[in-house]
Amino acid sequence: MSKSTAVAGPSRGPSVSATTGRVQTTNGDGVLSQRALNRATLERQLLLRRSEVTPLQAVEHLAGLQAQAPYSPYFQLWSRVADFDPGELGQLLEDRAVVRIAAMRGTVHMLTAADCLTFRPLTQRIFDRDLDTNTQYAAGVRGLDPAEFVPVVQSLLADTPRTSAELAPLLAERFPGHDPASLAYAARGLLALIQAPPRAVWGKSGQARLTTAESWLGRELDPTPSIEAMVLRYLKAFGPASVVDVQMWSGLTRLREVVDRLRPQLRVFRAENGKELFDLPDAPRPDPDTPAPVRLLPDFDNLIRSHADRTRVVSDQDMKRLSTRNGVTPNFFLVDGMVAGSWRITKERRSATLRVQPFRRLLRADHRAVGEEAERVLTFAEPQADCTEIAIENAL
Repeated sequence: MSKSTAVAGPSRGPSVSATTGRVQTTNGDGVLSQRALNRATLERQLLLRRSEVTPLQAVEHLAGLQAQAPYSPYFQLWSRVADFDPGELGQLLEDRAVVRIAAMRGTVHMLTAADCLTFRPLTQRIFDRDLDTNTQYAAGVRGLDPAEFVPVVQSLLADTPRTSAELAPLLAERFPGHDPASLAYAARGLLALIQAPPRAVWGKSGQARLTTAESWLGRELDPTPSIEAMVLRYLKAFGPASVVDVQMWSGLTRLREVVDRLRPQLRVFRAENGKELFDLPDAPRPDPDTPAPVRLLPDFDNLIRSHADRTRVVSDQDMKRLSTRNGVTPNFFLVDGMVAGSWRITKERRSATLRVQPFRRLLRADHRAVGEEAERVLTFAEPQADCTEIAIENAL
């Protein structure tokens, strides 16, 4: 695989490829086309080909998986990891090698144990800000002393994972005068609480029972986590990217000075709109003409949630089609690296149908490729179904 970077209009030191005719740079800044950004992002996201890494290695490389929907990470890895066995990921949850915890953007992610202990402290300010401003819960915990509250929550959850509904009345007994539901919500914000299995274990079911990351993992949260290391991890999985892109992924603000400290060790490019983009010097940036296979990805996939400017993978028009009032995006699929439609699985007794909704008319070859990948997804998702069907609907 070529690691050359296709650019246009370099600021200094330009050369012209004898094979492609594209202007390239080996040092200094250059302008990365939207297609070059697309292929670089797909490469980092393991979407140009299924990778031979293990599920644990994939979760680490991707800096976590968005996991608000319990089984979304399984579909994310199925599209990225060769010969993916969902039982392996479920076992990692039960073995405490990976955990489900609210972190980046204040949303539930599946993280490796090591990343949980470093990423969660770095994102604490998101939860602090939310507790001050949340219109539903802030009033119910106003005046609560965290120094008194936190040890009580730790004692209630250390040995026995509990649901929020179970935790709320226990906290209300200790802190009368505060709204029980708000107290349970404050526990999630003030402490690093993971959702214990069997929740989100493939083939099993269970409520979201909470316990502290420290008691579950037998280790303390990192007392001095590095925000610089977190930014570098983001660039490895999602770069090249701007400062506001990093902020969108993490949910943190004021990261300009962090990136400026890292600037001497980064490669700096420009997007077509002139925005500054940062990247690891030796990160893969494939030729923009690299083929990109059809992929069916689940709701909440970080591919479309981790950049302020998402046009490298989805047009503004198509993003509006994916947007809903409650913030839950439908499952979507890629054709030539770009979002081209949505999909869903419907079930009735022992039959299952995967319905594909293209946003525009598909070329014949793409129509066939979408159908073939849909068959594979449906077999993965519903292996016990006696009857399966793929329905590709007319374009919108």
